[in-house]
Amino acid sequence: MLTPAECDLMHRSMHGTMVENMQLRFLPSDDDVARVEMPITDRVRQYRGVVHGGAYLALAETLAGAGSLHVIHFDMTASVCGTEVSGTHLAMSPSEGKILGEARLLHAGRSTHVWEVRILDEQGTLLSVERVTNRILWPKA
Repeated sequence: MLTPAECDLMHRSMHGTMVENMQLRFLPSDDDVARVEMPITDRVRQYRGVVHGGAYLALAETLAGAGSLHVIHFDMTASVCGTEVSGTHLAMSPSEGKILGEARLLHAGRSTHVWEVRILDEQGTLLSVERVTNRILWPKA
């Protein structure tokens, strides 16, 4: 879904943000799935050494936001705003390595996008499933 140029734009625009601190890396693809990788580091672990559930939610909202930007052709006159994110954590993450987020568009209207984000470990184990709703705010005519 995300082109190499879109991934580069996302990486540049995340400088100095929480997303940069989480070390998210957007992955280009030519299918209908937006993807991101995140290393498991102390920046995203909770006290037991596994990925904090809040990091899953932040990853999901960020990835769905990038997907919505792709859908609207990165029209920077619009703003993509997450309005709802919910998740169900299914398995403990590993304590090292990386995790992968995959976002699939469930609904694309002019002003609302709904995404399902699946978060997996390097072996493909499903760790968490999130649903993200984005609002697309267009400039007033």
